[in-house]
Amino acid sequence: MANRAYKFRIYPNDAQKILFARTFGCVRMVYNHWLDRKIKQYEENKANVTYTVCAKEMAEMKKTEAYAFLREVDSIALQQSLRHLDTAFQNFFKQPKTGFPRFKSKKRNKSSYSTICINGNITISNGYLKLPKIGQVRLKQHRAVLNGYRLKSVTVSQTPGGKYYASILFQYEDQVQEKEMQRFLGLDFSMHELYRDSNGNEPAYPRYYRKAEKKLAREQRRLSKMQKGSNNRSKQRIKVAKLHEKVSNQRKDFLHKQSRQITNAYDCICIEDLDMKAMSRSLNFGKSVSDNGWGMFTTFLKYKLEEQGKKLVKVDKFFASSQICSACGYKNTKTKNLALRKWDCPQCGIHHDRDVNAAINIRNEGMRLVIA
Repeated sequence: MANRAYKFRIYPNDAQKILFARTFGCVRMVYNHWLDRKIKQYEENKANVTYTVCAKEMAEMKKTEAYAFLREVDSIALQQSLRHLDTAFQNFFKQPKTGFPRFKSKKRNKSSYSTICINGNITISNGYLKLPKIGQVRLKQHRAVLNGYRLKSVTVSQTPGGKYYASILFQYEDQVQEKEMQRFLGLDFSMHELYRDSNGNEPAYPRYYRKAEKKLAREQRRLSKMQKGSNNRSKQRIKVAKLHEKVSNQRKDFLHKQSRQITNAYDCICIEDLDMKAMSRSLNFGKSVSDNGWGMFTTFLKYKLEEQGKKLVKVDKFFASSQICSACGYKNTKTKNLALRKWDCPQCGIHHDRDVNAAINIRNEGMRLVIA
């Protein structure tokens, strides 16, 4: 069995918007309340409060008048909030680098909640999504759900710009057969063009954030000068959020289309296993790295390839792809200088473009790993 999610925009009415806001608040309150409870319990007697204990305590809490508002929202969403907290602690203990669970903020964190499909309480029909407590919400279903897909859960979210989305998770029989790897392509990360491939091509990535940077700076300056709590500041905040959202949507649209073209044309894509966060910190390229969205692009590539029985191969980040001559194998240590964009091999004399040569080496190394 495999899972697949579809994200659709939803259009709640005024009453449903109020109920969504209450649910977001209750889910956040439950998460923060039991995170505080877990921290205090551990400080007092070094003991953990399990999910089962938290769920029982919440059931008792809902019976009291002080917390009667918890009965107004979807009970499964509250339980899922406790499960997310439990998962956050498990992830922290397994991989401390993920960080200790933090309290959720109304302003800082994304407004969202998850609920599970039980006994047909969630359905999609005739352009409407039925949700527990919410009822029928108008849905923009831009793609059909395939036959045999069983609805598992829904995550409702609200963007800072005020738009609502439903990410619907389906379960289906995974019948994808692995393809024979015949057509290989190597991609070398490029700050400005997104990548250069082993055929010498580049996608000519439009740097959306850089194009909108002046406009964003102007609107953010206006926002910073407005009085906190005023209606004008609230309107300006939404305006700034919509600008950021537009840039994000443009980037995602481009990366989806580019990854689809590559996936349809090749059987195996070979890339370097790069740590983009570390790169942006060490080279002071934060905005440029975030603008081209390489990490998002590789994520899109991975799931699109896997859906067709194809592969994404990651070459070790310490592999000297830029130093090795792709024709004869000579290692030129002078290319450690990032300013050297073109070079001639001292051994065989072939002229190399730094990025294209690296992409060819990445492809060849990926082929070796797959065949081996």
